[in-house]
Amino acid sequence: MTASAIPPTSSDPAVEIRGLSVTFGGKVRAVDGVDLVLGRGQAVALIGESGSGKSVTLRAIMRLNPENKTKIEGSIRVAGQDVMAMSKRELTRLRGRAVAMIFQEPLLALDPVYTVGRQITEAIRRHEGLSETQARARALELFERVRIPSPQRRLDAYPHEMSGGMRQRAMIALALACRPKVLLADEPTTALDATVQIQILLLLRELQAELGLSTIFVTHDLGAAVEVADRIAVMYAGRIVESGTARQVVLSPNHPYTIGLLSSRADGALVKGSRLETIPGSPPDLANRKPGCPFAPRCFLAIDRCHKEVPPTVEVGPGHGAACWRSDEAGAAFRERLEAVAAVA
Repeated sequence: MTASAIPPTSSDPAVEIRGLSVTFGGKVRAVDGVDLVLGRGQAVALIGESGSGKSVTLRAIMRLNPENKTKIEGSIRVAGQDVMAMSKRELTRLRGRAVAMIFQEPLLALDPVYTVGRQITEAIRRHEGLSETQARARALELFERVRIPSPQRRLDAYPHEMSGGMRQRAMIALALACRPKVLLADEPTTALDATVQIQILLLLRELQAELGLSTIFVTHDLGAAVEVADRIAVMYAGRIVESGTARQVVLSPNHPYTIGLLSSRADGALVKGSRLETIPGSPPDLANRKPGCPFAPRCFLAIDRCHKEVPPTVEVGPGHGAACWRSDEAGAAFRERLEAVAAVA
């Protein structure tokens, strides 16, 4: 087993991705050999800096990247169906019914010239053939489920007439309209204030458990990932560099990039009031990939080999793996850091 392949919870996974690579314009390889398996009823978080390939991976599952500029290699299966072999008509049936997406900015995702209620009812009628009255009743039920206040009135509101948090709840309602089994959430709390972020995260986790959804949640926030996910996959330069349970990745990281993400959080400072640590340098140019590990130029543990050879993914614990030549040393460095924190606490 490669550690980039997240172990499924059953022999019939909700999503199975093998060797996924996505290249734009023939030059920029935004996703580079990703393996990811999402078990039924499981929640997985993809985390990493902007440009690490998280959102591109999510869009590839639904084949939403522009086809005339995108080359996709590898295999993608949703509920056992080969997404790469689907026609446009088959993709239309897949989207919304089998798999749905919550987009990062609902004000851009929702059509500004139609009421939110109309957009939801049209999706329901198109996929399920219900009458206008039946579809509106379903939309109202969804608004109540995602806890939109005054749901009857809000159905007739336009997107710009709703607050950011309310628009995001409406976006969730739209995603759930046709009862999908797989939900893809692309940084759904980024544009919201802290209080509303927590409300949306708790709502997503509650709905995931209540409806038995299989969820992939994209974020750059480790705190958010821990709140919503059973497992975490850390992405860097289009590759999964570490994956495991949320507890394994946060408490026992074995990749220097994961350690850098943890150390750059406010709660990662050794002494209260001290400066936060940062990851030096910048993400690599994906159009001009260099040999070796893509994180090597920024890594505090890099040796000569790291600049020459791409490290394989090794298992560092049950269901926990890291793509690093010095994963043991990285794990030891993090444990030393924890001991230092405990000493000054």
